[in-house]
Amino acid sequence: MAQAQALASKPTSSITPEKVREGIAVEINGRPFRHTGDPDMPLLWYLRDVLRLTGTKYASDHGLGGADLVLVNNKPVSAVSVPMHELADKKITTVEGLAADDGKLHPLQQAFVDEDAIGCGYCTPGWLIASLDLLNRHPQPTDDQIDQLPNLCRCGCQTRVRRAIKRAAAAMAGGRA
Repeated sequence: MAQAQALASKPTSSITPEKVREGIAVEINGRPFRHTGDPDMPLLWYLRDVLRLTGTKYASDHGLGGADLVLVNNKPVSAVSVPMHELADKKITTVEGLAADDGKLHPLQQAFVDEDAIGCGYCTPGWLIASLDLLNRHPQPTDDQIDQLPNLCRCGCQTRVRRAIKRAAAAMAGGRA
């Protein structure tokens, strides 16, 4: 019969866990995060450099052109213009958060693919966020409403973007796109 031997267990060091650092709690694409770095860091750099969510693009120091748009509590916001300390307990949606968990594209994303409204792709994430906000406010937007979106496309995809938004509106309303 084997006898169990107990080994003496002496602490080899005096490591004590630190308490959870204070930080800024945010929800991004349905997942909780806590930013413990510089509270003045713009959301864009937190997304891109810390979380490696690189869909949101840098367009200018002032968010002109719309490539850096995200939804904050379902409202479009320039990610370069808002510091992390203003986002405590807010819900943020980036372009990466539009597709379903199983990878199925959001109807708006699918419409952009179907209408070839992507061009070089740099401005596309911002167009998708701005278009989703527009469709949430106006389920059947007019050309004029679409033309009022703050986004710029240097590739000249605006007419295809307009068709994509209208296709997505039909799909989201249950009609055929």
